[in-house]
Amino acid sequence: MPRHEVINEGGAARTAARLQGRHRIKGPKPNAMRILDRSVYVGPSLHAHFPVIRLELDLGPLEAWPTGRLGDAFVDGLAAALPGLAEHGCSYRVPGGFLRRMREDHGTWLGHVLEHVAIELQNIAGEEVTFGKTRSAGAPGVYTVVYEYAQRDEGIAAGELGLRLLCSLLPATLRPADSVPEGWNWPEARDEFIRFAQRRALGPSTASLVKAAEQRGIPWLRLNEQSLVQLGHGRYQQRIQATVTGRTSHIAVELASDKEETNKILATLGLPVPKQELVQSEAQAVRAARRIGFPVVTKPYNGNHGRGISIRLTTDEEVSAGYLLAREHSRSVIVETFLEGDDHRLLVVNGELVAATRRTPGHVVGDGTSSVLQLIEVVNRDPRRGIGHEKVLTRLEMDAQAEKMLERVGMSAQSVPAAGEVVYLRSTANLSTGGTATDVTDVIHPDNREMAERAVRAVGLDVGGVDFLSKNITESYRKIGGGICEVNAAPGFRMHVAPSEGTPRDAAGPVIDMLFPPGAASRVPIAAITGTNGKTTTSRMLAHIAKMAGYTPGFTTTDGVYIDGQRTVQGDMTGPVSARMVLADPQIDFAVLETARGGLLRAGMGVREVNVGAVLNVQSDHLGLKGIDTLEQLAEVKRIVVEVATDCAVLNADDPLVLRMAAHTEAKNICYVTLNPQHTLVREHIRAGGRACALEAGVNGHMIALYDRGGHIPLVWTHLIPATLEGRAMHNVQNAMVAAAMAFSFGIKLDAIRQGLRTFDSTFFQAPGRMNVFNEHPFKVLFDYGHNAHAVAAMADLAQRLDVAGRRIVVLAGPGDRRDEDLVAIANAVAGRFDHYICRRDDSLRERATDEVPKIQATALMAAGVPQQAISIIPDEQEAIAAALEMGRPGDLLLVFADALVRSWKQITKFRSAGAAAEPVIARGEATAPPPSFAAEPTPGVGDGRPATFSLEGLIRDERGVRLAAEVDD
Repeated sequence: MPRHEVINEGGAARTAARLQGRHRIKGPKPNAMRILDRSVYVGPSLHAHFPVIRLELDLGPLEAWPTGRLGDAFVDGLAAALPGLAEHGCSYRVPGGFLRRMREDHGTWLGHVLEHVAIELQNIAGEEVTFGKTRSAGAPGVYTVVYEYAQRDEGIAAGELGLRLLCSLLPATLRPADSVPEGWNWPEARDEFIRFAQRRALGPSTASLVKAAEQRGIPWLRLNEQSLVQLGHGRYQQRIQATVTGRTSHIAVELASDKEETNKILATLGLPVPKQELVQSEAQAVRAARRIGFPVVTKPYNGNHGRGISIRLTTDEEVSAGYLLAREHSRSVIVETFLEGDDHRLLVVNGELVAATRRTPGHVVGDGTSSVLQLIEVVNRDPRRGIGHEKVLTRLEMDAQAEKMLERVGMSAQSVPAAGEVVYLRSTANLSTGGTATDVTDVIHPDNREMAERAVRAVGLDVGGVDFLSKNITESYRKIGGGICEVNAAPGFRMHVAPSEGTPRDAAGPVIDMLFPPGAASRVPIAAITGTNGKTTTSRMLAHIAKMAGYTPGFTTTDGVYIDGQRTVQGDMTGPVSARMVLADPQIDFAVLETARGGLLRAGMGVREVNVGAVLNVQSDHLGLKGIDTLEQLAEVKRIVVEVATDCAVLNADDPLVLRMAAHTEAKNICYVTLNPQHTLVREHIRAGGRACALEAGVNGHMIALYDRGGHIPLVWTHLIPATLEGRAMHNVQNAMVAAAMAFSFGIKLDAIRQGLRTFDSTFFQAPGRMNVFNEHPFKVLFDYGHNAHAVAAMADLAQRLDVAGRRIVVLAGPGDRRDEDLVAIANAVAGRFDHYICRRDDSLRERATDEVPKIQATALMAAGVPQQAISIIPDEQEAIAAALEMGRPGDLLLVFADALVRSWKQITKFRSAGAAAEPVIARGEATAPPPSFAAEPTPGVGDGRPATFSLEGLIRDERGVRLAAEVDD
């Protein structure tokens, strides 16, 4: 029964209801019901921990027309169009509850109805989806509709078709203009949708294998739009394509496709096969039939699914026609002896027969009054019959092949068969053409079982289907005869897992057990790391520790995907696509996934669950974007990572928003990380035997210590971790603690954790843009990607902790898509801590003016008490960094916040001062004076308590060519 959470009467909407996706429709708001926005989530998101689609639906004037007001005609029409809605329980939790809800006096709104319709449309296409919820999105008449999907394109199409169906059922006076095309027909649209869905869905055989894998806890990835599927992750993966596995011999497949060679090989082993000849012309076919003896069968040399086969041919003319039909599917045609008996499919997996089915061609049974065409309609009313592979059985069709079969027995579509007369519409018994299947696994004779197993082993297949004709499968072929028509290399499972009659068989389970024997690994350890700051460094630290422990890690970061330390894909790779890249790589056996806010909001996580999830912090960044306006909302987004953690959730106990996430995880363990050894909650957690990582003061500095099950484990002194700059970089101390806690939670040995931390440094090549240090100039350069107030403050704090003989100079910026208050906060994080400030902007203006960001930050600096003469505005990043480098003198410290990391790092490392021989512009220790072109009169209101009323005009550097300090003085 579908499960639903429906809150669509205007209650408090969850944060997710305000999210904006990539598919927002541009243009003015129309006076009609339509989809404003759509997001497709491939994994855990704010809405669910499985794939869902979110629609933002504007009802327009239909907000005033709930189903209660639309009346019974609307509800009856919808129930007739989708009878399955009668099974939806909705808030009543019983079948019929949804229809009851619609018929109530007030009824329910059309957004809620669309949710149920989108689910039911997928159900009739053969998908088992049940979840949905609808909520008010805040604005009048706008609703957030969320529903589960199985295949992306099918799920999207279900929402669009559902909307059109609802519009078609509305009274003409309420129907939105152009919402229903002229001549639109619901039955035709429904059937076309089902065919569309089936073209994109996994076939029944592949789907059964995937289901069997899921039942065994084996993860899977679909690798293309057809049936190529990866079972398992990384090094432990196996692949299937339909029922062909990665272990299936290529020679065996080629041999099974060569019906003539298969016949010869089986014959040499004494197995029962018909006589046959390979022909390339009509004349050859007729001569071969005469030699073999009538009746005969013609079939394509390398066909499948029963296509192009003609049976019981008794004349030269029939053989010629059969040849031409087979020739449509293959250049060569086989003519073979026609064997009497029922058609059986015997399925052999890993050398053992696991299922046997008797197949009957599509047919009707006369009643003495109805025509063949009418009998077909009766048969197709069977609820088990559908379009293609939609259901257990396929609908019968009155097509050219059916007409030919009728013609052979002197009938037509209008003929009336006698009562009890069986009229066949197909010559072959394939389910895909309307045939039926009866399970006979329990009654097959042991000789026939052994015969099938020998045939598949002879061809060399790990999974094979033997087509065997026998008058009675319960008797030995040695006694009553029979023969093997062919051996199939990719046998379908539908007839076995869902027979028309008899016991369903687990055909897929033995295949999965062959690929993954009991005890075999299928998953790699997966870590997910999120937070406002520190994600990349912590991810790299953990991957490095895993490498030291003997793993081959794959990890994702903001600068690319790395496999065993080598970058394979460049770019910001912190979303679900990159997670899939790592898990699909056959080399890795450990995965570390940096998980960013953007990916979570855009498409969800790339995996359903992780072993260990960590949240580092929740700080002000990206607020005001995609519907996330507060830190609490941002925390809800980042919390997803620990919601899906199974083994351990690692939480920063020093951040109150992170600490509260402990109530939302079902992980077996919670590990708190704290810089405060007196943290009350953490102390209680430790005393209760819980896991924690704390920073403890000692005689030799600060020690990172682990606690677990009452044990105390001193791990490593912080000054021995190169990335902490002798323990001064407290943000990296905390990152190292989280990495250590996660590694410990994975069961990595303590020595490997220590070695990993002691050998991980913050060089540009190991952690680009993460507190990189360059010491090859007379001055020191700190290089960082910090782009929010919290990250900038951490680096400013480090700059204060370092011993600096000269001046401290900072190159400051902020992303253009941040709010003005965020840019001000970044400026305030460095105000009063440096001798000179150079304000710049990123290359991407993000809809701001060229100098808007540096102006905002310069204004904030002066408002915070920074002298105007200590500020330079140089909008271009390269020129701003060049200015800072030219200002540098022996003993100075330059802190550069960069955006274009590779370009900026090269600029720093390759810098050679143009004025190296000139006298210093400013003596060490003096206040930094800007170049003359930057000079400005003292500004009233800066530092004197009066309101600041100043102009920044004199601070803005002309981007067209005014050179920097040393040259200007020249």
